[in-house]
Amino acid sequence: MLKRRAPRLAVAGLLMALAVPSLAACRTSPGVAAYVGDQQVSVPALDSAVAARLADPEIAAFAKGKQDGFTRQVLSLLVQEDVYAAAAAHYSVVVDDDAVRARLKELLGTNDPATVYAQLAQQGYSRDDVFENVRQQMVRQRIAMAAGKAGGTSEAELRARYAQVRSSLGKVDLGYITVPDQATATAVLAELTARPASYPALAAQYKGPYTLPALEARDPSQIPGPLAGLVAKAQPNTGFTLPVEQVGGVIVGFVAGTVYPSFEDERAALEKEATGASDAAATQLIAEFQKSLNVTVNPRFGVLKDGQLSPSDGGVVRLAQAASTTAAGTGGN
Repeated sequence: MLKRRAPRLAVAGLLMALAVPSLAACRTSPGVAAYVGDQQVSVPALDSAVAARLADPEIAAFAKGKQDGFTRQVLSLLVQEDVYAAAAAHYSVVVDDDAVRARLKELLGTNDPATVYAQLAQQGYSRDDVFENVRQQMVRQRIAMAAGKAGGTSEAELRARYAQVRSSLGKVDLGYITVPDQATATAVLAELTARPASYPALAAQYKGPYTLPALEARDPSQIPGPLAGLVAKAQPNTGFTLPVEQVGGVIVGFVAGTVYPSFEDERAALEKEATGASDAAATQLIAEFQKSLNVTVNPRFGVLKDGQLSPSDGGVVRLAQAASTTAAGTGGN
């Protein structure tokens, strides 16, 4: 079971109301690394979190010679964790550990977990960091839903989106054969126009680096420059000839038509688009909510400005840096 940092519980009722002014009045305590709303990341807690990560040889190797920067990275993670915990409470969303484990298993897929975690450790991130990052991804998804910002991922919504974008997904079913002279080119084009199914046999007669052995569905951007304009003008099951000195012959182009991917072919991309929009919307909501928390960092550890924790030497550690890094490592959204 992955170890979790014990949650720092907020004081309830009258005590919380009384504590807020006094907390605001002492937001420069040397024993506190950062304040996040009515929560604190104490210096001992930060030291403990750093030490726990450095117990991993891979992380220790990453942090060697840059202890201050690594400490800022860990502090950023701890602050981000508290920001997300507060945002989840604000929007009344819950993501329990079992849900995170299930999502982690899904993200890892067939990848070897030990290999993935080792790669992330080489970037300074522990298993707990990955676990928390996945939780935060899920929190964003649920905040988007709670705020009515979730992208449509139901079957009906995905199919409706597919219908909207289908025309932009078309690819040209294209072939080209390079032959030695114009007379041969004219004859080959006539044969292709009369019998499109003859393309593979004709291509086999004129093998070479400038002959496609079979028709290929290509995005317009993938069509060779000299052919692009002629391909765009060609009607289905027609073609053209083009003498090209550089290839030492005449290119016979043949356009069978436009092909479109099926809904099932595009389902994963459509789902990714929808969840990406939700994630972006939720990220913005959390960024706005974070302003109300009055996040304050002990100057000993850096300066917080515009969501960035910056050391005095001018480097930058973004509070959300770990989220993007670990998501990439696990195939996250």
